[in-house]
Amino acid sequence: MKVTQEKLPASQIGLEIEIPPELSAKTYDRTLQNFQRSVNIPGFRKGKVPRQVLLQRLGPDRIKAAALEEIVQEALKQAIEQEKIDALGNYQLDSDFDALVGQYTPGQALTFSAKVDVPPQVTLDAERYEGLEVRAEEIKYDPQQVEDYLEERRVEQATLIPIEDRPAQMGDVAIVDFEGRLAPETEGEETEPFAGGTAEDFQVEMVEGKLIPGFVEQMAGMKLEETKEIEVKFPEEYGNEELAGQDAIFKVTLKELKEKELPELNDDFAKEASEYETLAELRESLETRFKTEAENRTAGNVKAALMKALVEKVEIDLPETMISKEVDTILTQRAMQLEQYGIDVRQMYNQDTLPKLRSQSRPEATDRLYQNLMLEEISRANNLEPDSEAIEQRNNELLEQLGQDVDRDRLAAFVTEELRKDKALDWLKERANIEYVPEGTLSETPDSEAESESDDIPAETATVEVEASTVSEEE
Repeated sequence: MKVTQEKLPASQIGLEIEIPPELSAKTYDRTLQNFQRSVNIPGFRKGKVPRQVLLQRLGPDRIKAAALEEIVQEALKQAIEQEKIDALGNYQLDSDFDALVGQYTPGQALTFSAKVDVPPQVTLDAERYEGLEVRAEEIKYDPQQVEDYLEERRVEQATLIPIEDRPAQMGDVAIVDFEGRLAPETEGEETEPFAGGTAEDFQVEMVEGKLIPGFVEQMAGMKLEETKEIEVKFPEEYGNEELAGQDAIFKVTLKELKEKELPELNDDFAKEASEYETLAELRESLETRFKTEAENRTAGNVKAALMKALVEKVEIDLPETMISKEVDTILTQRAMQLEQYGIDVRQMYNQDTLPKLRSQSRPEATDRLYQNLMLEEISRANNLEPDSEAIEQRNNELLEQLGQDVDRDRLAAFVTEELRKDKALDWLKERANIEYVPEGTLSETPDSEAESESDDIPAETATVEVEASTVSEEE
């Protein structure tokens, strides 16, 4: 079979394939016989329909089209094997199929054009990726993290002691009844109640930032059984759009007041709050944990900086098949994460939202493919192979997490590839010029990152309304 190749953009190979006369005739005869065996035509027994009658009833183009579909499939399979093409996914027919049907004469040669995706060529010049100049944020361990953690655990284990001889103050826990109404837009109008704005025996932790801004702060100084009107304004970005930006008046009655009695920081506290027997052991484990976290975050920042610099050094013609598969992987991973949070994935992944989600995931998919392909090429070019002990250790770790019912060959291949990329990254890091800068120097603000990650989450999923606590931003 005659095959002519042409290199195309987007990592595709164009194929011009000439169907030999014998394949053209053989496939047509086989297709006709299949129709004869399967088609029911009144007046004839199944399988006994004369060829001419079959052609008259079905029409020659229908039979030719069926034969041509089989010819194209078989010819492409043979051409890919014959030319030793590492094809990705399915082919795309460039020739107009209807025109091919019109040109097709059984027993005569026929030429058609198609294209297939192939793995992209990655050519890296060592001079371009050795000695990369990058800046990365260094995350330093702060001993205050240990103290903050211990204080949080103390607050969690605090005992609530009833208070009767003083007014409410910040840090207390109050039990209140409240009734909220929207403030009138013009003077003289009546206030308007709103859904979820009323509650009885509602527990309020008097900490700045709880509930609507200003609500808790105005409760400070209230006495038991006192009723007070509190004026607040719902934030412009409040989860309930009907209340966002609205002025409101809450009639609040203080029914109970309690203060937190924190446990002492001692060995008894350590036993209660952790698996350690002494406070010293707990502090040591926390110090190790936070130091490791800082080191890991710094390493992650270095990796991100190196990969960004590396991507800027080369362009890779990615095939659509590879991008689409990586997008599928990203969306599947996100779906699994959402399910772990108890979110119904069907609300996000449906016919209306999937096209947008796929489009939004393409840049991330492209970056991931770029990074993986370049690390693989660096590993190949520099013979960076992981040792068998490292492979076995990582294999066993994953088997323990995933269970024994996994394809061990595929797992071993995955582990080996990941370790190769790790070695390539270490190789880059050893040869790079890295400038460490203080935390926050280069990164986006947490708020902007949170907003970008939550853009795809529907409002009905992201905002959970509780009837008795509509006024709470955090509850």
